[in-house]
Amino acid sequence: MTAWLECSVEVDQEAVESVAEVLARYGYNGGVVVEPAWTPGDEGPEFRYDPSRPAILRTYLPLDAQSEEVRQRIEQALWYLGHMRPVGPLQVRTLAEEDWANAWKEHYTVMHIGARTVIVPSWLEHEARPEEVVLRLDPGMAFGTGLHPTTRLCLSLLEQYVQPGMRTLDLGTGSGILAIAAAKLGARPVFALDNDPVAVQVAAENVAHNGVHTVVEVAEGSLGAGRRMGHWLSGDFGEEVPVQPVETSEASPGFALIVANLIARVLITLADDLAANLEPGGILISSGIINTREAEVTSALAAAGLHLRERHSEGEWVALVHQV
Repeated sequence: MTAWLECSVEVDQEAVESVAEVLARYGYNGGVVVEPAWTPGDEGPEFRYDPSRPAILRTYLPLDAQSEEVRQRIEQALWYLGHMRPVGPLQVRTLAEEDWANAWKEHYTVMHIGARTVIVPSWLEHEARPEEVVLRLDPGMAFGTGLHPTTRLCLSLLEQYVQPGMRTLDLGTGSGILAIAAAKLGARPVFALDNDPVAVQVAAENVAHNGVHTVVEVAEGSLGAGRRMGHWLSGDFGEEVPVQPVETSEASPGFALIVANLIARVLITLADDLAANLEPGGILISSGIINTREAEVTSALAAAGLHLRERHSEGEWVALVHQV
């Protein structure tokens, strides 16, 4: 029977993404569990996120001849990151196979985001109130299930802007969480695009699990310039291509709503394509924007003919709402 090392570290909220990337580099199957800082609710397993407190990240290593060397590499990488952000010491414990199989599940609970959105891990029960929009996800050992500030910002803005029958595009869908939320808020139809085939598969599974597969179409792809990119985190932006409308199974002059939770550099590159794929009066929700690059994104979207309606932030992350 295989034994496992659980490696955990307490980190500042703004260091979560960087530390998650380090742990994913070395952890089994790239898996990382993010345990955010929660404030207990009034009843049951329901908690609310407290951004003022640190988060705990975990990954798992098979206990073998290489595990000690890998542990040391993780410690070294965290030491370097600790010079930029508060990062605690690496904590290690040994788990038996049966303990490891469910260890990551202990650190997830029902998450309330925005005014109405509730994310419920598939193994937990939740009695939804009539006004709640429930997203049922099985995050597994993965990062990015509604915990990151940019995802929370987008979910809150979807609550505000989605209207029944809105033709919607979720660009860079990842787990599919934003497309699912849009569909459950009444958007019809919803297209979820990602240029990472693994993300497309995961999103399609989550869409089916939430019963919105007749509303949400998941596909591998992007908009104009994005079609030549590698994954948007890779920095491979390929060759420039002309601005052109997105191709979907249902012809239309454009989208009433586009949500693009990407990064600043990609949003700047795709500014013209985003504008070209919005119908007159259409809304763009963009996030994944670090505040030091906000001005560049705002300038690029303005040059594409989009008008800024709202700005929201959480920590150093920004979400913008533009309209044609």
